[in-house]
Amino acid sequence: MSEFLRLKVPTPLEYFASLVAEDGGLNLLEAAASIAQDEFPALDVEAVVSEVEALAQRLRQRMPGDASARHKLQALTRYFHQELGFAGNVNNYYESGNSFVHHVMATRRGIPITLAVIFLELAAHVGLRAQGLAFPGHFLIKVSMGNGEVVLDPFTGQSLSRERLDEYLQIFRKGASLHGAVELPVELFMQAAPPRDILARMLRNLKEIYRASQDWPRLLAVQERLVILLPSDAAERRDRGLVLEAMGQWRAATEDLAFYVERSPQAADEPDLRQRIAQMRKHGTPPLH
Repeated sequence: MSEFLRLKVPTPLEYFASLVAEDGGLNLLEAAASIAQDEFPALDVEAVVSEVEALAQRLRQRMPGDASARHKLQALTRYFHQELGFAGNVNNYYESGNSFVHHVMATRRGIPITLAVIFLELAAHVGLRAQGLAFPGHFLIKVSMGNGEVVLDPFTGQSLSRERLDEYLQIFRKGASLHGAVELPVELFMQAAPPRDILARMLRNLKEIYRASQDWPRLLAVQERLVILLPSDAAERRDRGLVLEAMGQWRAATEDLAFYVERSPQAADEPDLRQRIAQMRKHGTPPLH
């Protein structure tokens, strides 16, 4: 009888899929924390969420009920960066652990976007209206103050002026070899990033780390999540197909690459990908493994 009552435990990918199925009610912190389950399958995501909530409760108990938004922000910034010691991981910026919420919670070091995810959760618990900003090259936070907004760098806790934001944008443009191209105003990058976009950016950070090291199994795990998160994004299906090709899983690779070329007939890489599909089919598609 117990066999019939035993519940099937979802895989990490199934769990992630359930968390991001709908935009309404998507819990950013829980979904972000679950990304690490590919590397740490036994990770208790709910325990990570509870740990963040406990930190928020400690701060909330200190605040007077009539605290202004400015007072709350000052208290939260001091609490987050000074008392708890969260800061940017300047020594190992490209370490994969910086993208894992539980690791950042344990080490108090991370990259801007992971630090921001934790900060945003704390802000919500103390009644602040804070949102993430998908600023080029450096994820930021903006907080509504009633009569305006404050933009924060989650890496340092500093508030950023319009001039400083312009500097960030110029640094990005120079690093991305966009110098001399049409200059877009800072305001274009000040729109709040929805949770789905934040998760995509977190996963793409890991994607670049694993692609650079040609760590195909870990890269495939990240691509599986991106395809689930962004089901209409043909480029993510293409990228998963390229990883599958590199791993010798040709049948699945041809399916993904065919999906991409059918939906992107004018893409610059379409002719090359059609040749690759034809070559894999010509030599036969080995069984999936």
